[in-house]
Amino acid sequence: MTTPRLPREDLTAAMAARRELGPDYDDAFLETVVDRIEQTLDARAAAAPRPRRSAQAPEPRRGERDHSLALAILSLLAAIPLSAIGVVNAGLPGLIFALAGVVLINFTYNFRRY
Repeated sequence: MTTPRLPREDLTAAMAARRELGPDYDDAFLETVVDRIEQTLDARAAAAPRPRRSAQAPEPRRGERDHSLALAILSLLAAIPLSAIGVVNAGLPGLIFALAGVVLINFTYNFRRY
């Protein structure tokens, strides 16, 4: 299926008519050109195949932002001092406890929508 193209001949003729009519008809000329461009864009949008949505990923609610990347970066930054504090105070169990807390926070945030 071919997508409709802008009628270049029509636009060329409209430009020639605009030159002949002068600046008094600029508003009418612009409205005509914009209408033709909008019609062509609407026809292209109608002819374009729409992507299928994945059944696994839910669509985010309107106005809701995804802060997963920010949380991941902050978790990495927080994990460094938390793991150091855990190792100094409790050894390997302290390290495991500190990192498990960071993982638990990320896990609950990312799966709260399901």
